[in-house]
Amino acid sequence: MSENNQLRDVFDAIADPTRRRLIHLLSEAEELPLHELTVHFPMGRTAVSKHLTILKEAGLVLDRKVGRETRFRLNASPLREIQDWVTFYSKFWSTNMLRLSQLLEEEE
Repeated sequence: MSENNQLRDVFDAIADPTRRRLIHLLSEAEELPLHELTVHFPMGRTAVSKHLTILKEAGLVLDRKVGRETRFRLNASPLREIQDWVTFYSKFWSTNMLRLSQLLEEEE
């Protein structure tokens, strides 16, 4: 786990397409209340709230109360772990693509 003292793995949190969509929606706005997020999904507030809880446990979502309403915002810093992982393996993709390119050139 990272320095954010996360309760849930970031990779686990983004594994679900609904949660990835929530991250995308929150990336486009400063803050959104639950009811505004819920309209984007074919599920109820409780289900969306459960997905937000998982994102919150991974440190990807922060929330604050404004009266009776809870507003959510993206905390993208835990996504750095995913970026670092992909970057590490990108050298293998680059190497393999270079080999493929060389093989194709040799066949011509």
